[in-house]
Amino acid sequence: MKNVFPILLCLLFLSPAAARAAEGYRVYESTAASVNGEVLFVSDVARERCFLRCAAMPGTGEEILSAREARDRLVLDTLALQEQRKLLLGTMDNVTLAGYAREAESRMAACPSPCNREIAPGETREWIRRKLLLRDFFNRRVAVFVEVKDDDVRRELARRSSAPGNGAESTSEQVRDEMRDARIAEEIRNWETRAASKSRLILSPMEVR
Repeated sequence: MKNVFPILLCLLFLSPAAARAAEGYRVYESTAASVNGEVLFVSDVARERCFLRCAAMPGTGEEILSAREARDRLVLDTLALQEQRKLLLGTMDNVTLAGYAREAESRMAACPSPCNREIAPGETREWIRRKLLLRDFFNRRVAVFVEVKDDDVRRELARRSSAPGNGAESTSEQVRDEMRDARIAEEIRNWETRAASKSRLILSPMEVR
């Protein structure tokens, strides 16, 4: 028996096709990535793809990602959630969670993709819980430090008004909100890049579909 565990460990990090080819073993689950020792499975990636394809998060639209793209998105989410647990940043309001979860479950039930049949009861609520924790974490860790100055807004308004083919004029508050959202998104990407560079990541081969 002492030689079985190294073999099983190797199988864990094989691609699904290679693992199936290992004679004498039946693979029940394959690893998509390891993030600072936390293992993400191929089934986790499949669920992420399905939730995004079905626009499960209220206020979002359909996203069709390859397995590799969904895996990479999940890796970044995991890095943020690990930091959230370490710093105890990010909270969960049960009333908010319940409301989002109900709408998400309705969206999943109405989703035309057959992938929704693979989502087990309770998985939608847990996915929404993770996404809300991520949102609150980045609000506390990133968004709170982002500022858009009045001069920046005035310059952007002037640029838009002088641009050819400019449609309806935007108000200063609309411009401020748009600029702030863009800067927050950029700072979140910067945070994710820094976090990934300092982490122990093992990525398994993924089929591009």
